[in-house]
Amino acid sequence: MLFRAALFLLTSLIFAQEPDLPPPETPPKDPPLDLAGLKLRNIGPAMTSGRVIALAVHPKNRATFYVGVASGGVWKTTNAGISFTPVFDNESSYSIGTITLDPKNPNTVWVGTGENNSQRSVGYGDGVYKSDDAGKSW
Repeated sequence: MLFRAALFLLTSLIFAQEPDLPPPETPPKDPPLDLAGLKLRNIGPAMTSGRVIALAVHPKNRATFYVGVASGGVWKTTNAGISFTPVFDNESSYSIGTITLDPKNPNTVWVGTGENNSQRSVGYGDGVYKSDDAGKSW
């Protein structure tokens, strides 16, 4: 019993000592942020209409995908989200519930209208739309 107590005391003293650690390094300073090369541009819907509801990614080209917004239509990117183009602005519904691509022909895009993410506002839809030309016409 005395041996166990001595062993416990010895190991407690060994492991209780703080290791010799080097002083913490000063974090590097961020480089200056130069925004002079950027021009102001619209990057899509915002505020209440900016709730992303659906995402459909091209199965063979991951840089191309469609984004459905609860109260903001359908947006398409072909450069992995660097820029987006609205592809549903001329349709009679702006509220999007779902988007899917035909896995055998990704140029066929299906859009179900009607918001399915009720928040402080909700937009109703008017049916399902189909595009056979990657969102150029519906």
